[in-house]
Amino acid sequence: MKTKFYVFSLLFFSIICAGYSQTATIKGIILDETNTPIANVNIKTNTKGTVTNSNGFYILEIPANQDVSIEFTHLSFKKIISSFNLKNGEDYEFNPVMSTSIEQIAAVIVTNKRQRDVEGIITLKPETIRKIPGANAGVENLLLTLPGVSNNNELSTQYSVRGGNYDENLVYVNDIEVYRPFLVRSGQQEGLSFVNTDMVQNVDFSAGGFQAKYGDKLSSVLDITYKNPYQFEANADLSLLGGSFSVENISKDSKFSGIVGLRYRDNSLLVKAKETETNFKPSFADAQAYFTYKFTSKFHLSFLGNASINKYNYQPQTRQTNFGTLTDPIALLVFYDGQEKDRYKTYFGAFKGTYFANDDLTLKLIASRYHTIEEEYFDILAQYRLGEVNSNIGEESLGEVEFSRGVGAQLNHGRNDLDALITNIEHKGDFNINDNRIEWSLKYTNEDIRDRLIEWEVIDSAGFSIRPPKTIPANEQPYEPYSGPLVPFTNVRATNYTQINRLQAYAQWSKRATIGTSDVWYNVGVRVHNWNVDGDNISSSNQTVFSPRAQFAIKPYWEKDMLFRIAAGVYYQPPFYRELRDADGMVQPNVKAQQSFHFVLGNDYSFKMWDRPFKLTSEAYYKNLSDVNPYTLENVRIRYAANNNAKAYAYGFDMRLNGEFVPGTESWFSFGYLKTEENIDNKGYISRPTDQRLKFAALFQDYVPNVPNMKLYLNLVYNTGLPGGSPSYADPYDYQNRLPSYKRADLGLQFVLVDAKKQFSSGWKKPFKELSFGFEIYNMFDVQNSITNTWVRDVYTKRQYAIPNYLTPRVFNVRTTMKF
Repeated sequence: MKTKFYVFSLLFFSIICAGYSQTATIKGIILDETNTPIANVNIKTNTKGTVTNSNGFYILEIPANQDVSIEFTHLSFKKIISSFNLKNGEDYEFNPVMSTSIEQIAAVIVTNKRQRDVEGIITLKPETIRKIPGANAGVENLLLTLPGVSNNNELSTQYSVRGGNYDENLVYVNDIEVYRPFLVRSGQQEGLSFVNTDMVQNVDFSAGGFQAKYGDKLSSVLDITYKNPYQFEANADLSLLGGSFSVENISKDSKFSGIVGLRYRDNSLLVKAKETETNFKPSFADAQAYFTYKFTSKFHLSFLGNASINKYNYQPQTRQTNFGTLTDPIALLVFYDGQEKDRYKTYFGAFKGTYFANDDLTLKLIASRYHTIEEEYFDILAQYRLGEVNSNIGEESLGEVEFSRGVGAQLNHGRNDLDALITNIEHKGDFNINDNRIEWSLKYTNEDIRDRLIEWEVIDSAGFSIRPPKTIPANEQPYEPYSGPLVPFTNVRATNYTQINRLQAYAQWSKRATIGTSDVWYNVGVRVHNWNVDGDNISSSNQTVFSPRAQFAIKPYWEKDMLFRIAAGVYYQPPFYRELRDADGMVQPNVKAQQSFHFVLGNDYSFKMWDRPFKLTSEAYYKNLSDVNPYTLENVRIRYAANNNAKAYAYGFDMRLNGEFVPGTESWFSFGYLKTEENIDNKGYISRPTDQRLKFAALFQDYVPNVPNMKLYLNLVYNTGLPGGSPSYADPYDYQNRLPSYKRADLGLQFVLVDAKKQFSSGWKKPFKELSFGFEIYNMFDVQNSITNTWVRDVYTKRQYAIPNYLTPRVFNVRTTMKF
């Protein structure tokens, strides 16, 4: 299998075709001095030209990686001449203002990408996000190909970054922090990510060492910008896993613009391919909208809204898992009775007012509210046999269980309800003076959470009810008779009404300068976070933390294009509701903020190979964590100890080589090494649940040489195995085994009928701006990956067996995308 994997990868990586034209796109709206759009402006280069429409909008394709002079002319205005030098595939927005008296001649220097480089931020193209195949295609799917970002569960959109857990990642959409549901336990329950890729314009990601303007989390920042439309456009994406549709437009006076997206997803194709036979009826749907109204040239008001309704009905029937070794094969046979019904309803709305006081001062006021109503109900009885498998080739009973080492049953019951209302109001400011930039913010948050948690589990083995190990007296059956009362193996019952009020602020200063012949950039900032926890039957708690952060970048005046970065800071993560809730479901208001000292050293080396641009990015990092709140990881559910009784560290090295391995397309290869350990109650260091160690990933885009309309997309991920966890009540220090390595390859083939370079003026293809049909293979090599272990106890030997819970096998999907 490994040989096939390498041969197949090498085959696709070696398909390189020369002669593909390299182009970039420039677009925007041309305005007059009163900010009124100008129609019929002539726009031309030496070889191409276009005119603005009635809304003043234009779009023009120009050659990439060379100086291109563009002339803007109109009978009523003085002409504008500007020079551009854009990267291949770059999409640049240029909105000139034409004057009746002044002729403008200038060279436009595109600095946005370089600004992201000095800040240590990776920018991802929305077009790539929409095309790359994956069981959970979207922004998160692409993040998993980056170094330092891991997730060993293709059914989940959650991810861990450089040893952090799923709760340590910030997500912003248009300056607004977004949240995810609280009660989700399994990746197949998640449904849809908040981010709608059809609406995305820019994607920025930082894996650590980020600025003070980003919030109080320990690991990463995902900063999304939704589109401000310039013309009418509609997109549709349909597959066997569901579909999405979006429409965007702008008013004739260019004051009002909006984009609306609808999505539906059904995970049946993936879940029904797993080893557990089920009746599965999921329904995940959401609607999002982003509107902007420009009252004047100085004041803009925007609204971002989202409504999501997720229903998850799961009725398992049977399961057989084979494990063990060739000489000692073992199987777990399970027969189920019962079902699980989950409901997650989330509603989100945010207003943002932006006031452009002048060219140097921008003020913003943001108000948002997030409401989630979650229900998690299940009653599932599992009756199992654990036995030896017939491994004699040629016998009719090959693969069947011949001798049972243990039999038993397990009953899981849950009635969990959560209602959370989170309200935010924030002021932001941005002031530029000379080469100095000053940014600040003041934010108030109220979290009102009502939570009822009822979960219990009864385990029976050969008629002997297994008691929790910590209860007295212990059950020693069948060796000694026991007449005590029956109690559940686990029993969690709690009702919490919790109020959390937060006051956050930051201020930061950045500056561009020179040292000798080298360009340098500085950034220094500090955050302060005060929070108060109150509620029924808990004592009020009030805490405050300060978080200083700094970045420095230098670009020497060398023949080789090199950029060096260094970042350091003290990062705090004040506890969110789940971090306050202990293993018994009770809120512990005195839980402190987890603290982490970050140190990041990075380098970007830009060069040309085969006369095409490439960049090698390298980063070394170290984190020292204190006041750590230990947790266990069960699929995607995190359960905290709600006790700052640990310390930890993480260090590693990330590399990413990206560029045009095939002319006109961007691909990359990633490598990451990580080690993270924690010391709980001074008992010594052990691996944290997210100790990923090694990671290799590749994202490759290509086209078939003899069929240029056939595009190929390959997504490869290899992660070494995570710690396999431990049974309930067990000491994690006694269970340090690891899961097998996670290996996955997703392949997408797309036949393009219509695109920007192939338009039709007649026939049935005329309405389409883009049209393609595709075929996707998930887990192409049918690798048997596992996410967690199910722990089964043999009452006679008192041995715990770790039975892997396998993920999806090879799955086929068909897909079509279109744009009008």
